[in-house]
Amino acid sequence: MNDFFTALLSTSFLVIFIRSTTPLLLTALGGLYSERSGVVNIALEGLIIFGALAGAVTTKQLDPVLGALAPWVGWLAGILVGGFIAWIHAVLSIKYRADQVISGTAINLLAVGVPPVVLQAMYGSSTDSPPVAHPLPLWGAGELKFSPPVYAALLLVALTWYVMYRTPYGLRLRASGEHPAAAASMGINVRFIRYSAVILSGMLAGTAGVFLSTGNLDAYSRNMSAGAGFIALAALIFGQWKPLGVLAATMLFGFLQALAIQLGGSNLFPSSWVQALPYLITILALAFTGRSKAPRAAGRPLD
Repeated sequence: MNDFFTALLSTSFLVIFIRSTTPLLLTALGGLYSERSGVVNIALEGLIIFGALAGAVTTKQLDPVLGALAPWVGWLAGILVGGFIAWIHAVLSIKYRADQVISGTAINLLAVGVPPVVLQAMYGSSTDSPPVAHPLPLWGAGELKFSPPVYAALLLVALTWYVMYRTPYGLRLRASGEHPAAAASMGINVRFIRYSAVILSGMLAGTAGVFLSTGNLDAYSRNMSAGAGFIALAALIFGQWKPLGVLAATMLFGFLQALAIQLGGSNLFPSSWVQALPYLITILALAFTGRSKAPRAAGRPLD
């Protein structure tokens, strides 16, 4: 038991904690933009997967040509693909007034079926892509070395807070999610605001996917998101749709995931209990935040 608590205070546990938190934080910040604009985005899980696939495949294909520059282009590809898939969700939800939950679910289902087809066609395997020669670089000192998306996630918390509460765009975004009719009467282009917010959510979730495939590992593998999109959505609710609240919630869930990894290497609890721990806490967190006040117009199509 003493060895276990010593491990929790170690640098290696801190590294696991930060790496577990990063994809959740990036994805939850993306969901924050979308839902504060009034568009529910449960497609976050699928957006992570598409971003991870695009990042890994692009990096692998460009490795022989661009070398160390390839993962940066792969990161850009993950951002663009995530933004494009999110744009599809925006079109269905905003232009065609489709049920936003059903639209998001459809994208999550696409993320289950499309990657195996792409991987089989390109590499002859439906589960994994070949390792890349040049993943994203690690910056830092000693054991505390992380790929660029980790630092980007931390900067984006401050940037999101500033955009949300100190810029005209943030004011219009919040107005679009609370009182879209009143916002439109004041000359705000609510459709543009919602399109931009949903696309931005896809770009951030795509970055989370790139982190998983080429920032934390060196290849894409099936189910590598491990429910991160849904946990990020829970963190968004638990964090009250606020940037600092999202940071605190994702840190909590990241800690629980790191704890599950740490416990998985011990004999203190059955392995099945350990693996279920982050998801169990996620359910409990949602149960105790059932009265969280979501943006009033979230999920409602524009009239």
